[in-house]
Amino acid sequence: MSQQNVQTVARALEDFNRRDLDTYDELYTPDYEWFPALTGTIEGRHYTGREGLETWFVEASDTWESFIVVTDELRDLDGSVLGLGRIAGRGRGSGVELDAPMGMIVEFRDGRISRARNYLDHGEALRAAGLSG
Repeated sequence: MSQQNVQTVARALEDFNRRDLDTYDELYTPDYEWFPALTGTIEGRHYTGREGLETWFVEASDTWESFIVVTDELRDLDGSVLGLGRIAGRGRGSGVELDAPMGMIVEFRDGRISRARNYLDHGEALRAAGLSG
C-alpha cells in the first residue's frame, strides 16, 4: 500500500499543477481537508472537499499568473506521505516571482487522500512527520 500512496500523491500533484480535478473522486475522500502553506500559515485557512479545491483554484488565479508545486522527494511514512520540494509562481499584476521551499504531510483513509498540510520549511514538515529536521 505504501508505494501506492506515494504514486497517488505524485498523480494528485500532477493534476493540481494542471488545475485538473477530473480524478478527484478517485484520489481524494469526499471530506478531504487541505491546509495550504501560504493561506494556511498566514490566515489559518483551509479548504474542504472538491468545492474547496475549486475555490482555491479561483482565488489563486486572481493572485497568481502561474503557481506550481515542484516535488523533489516523496517519502512513504506508513499510512501517510512526506513531500519535500518547492512552490514556484509569478504574481498576477505585480510579476513578483515566488520560489520557496515547501513540505507537505499527506494523510490517507481507505486508500484515498483525506488530508494534506503544507509547510513553508522542510524542517517544519520533517518535525511534523516525527522526523528530525
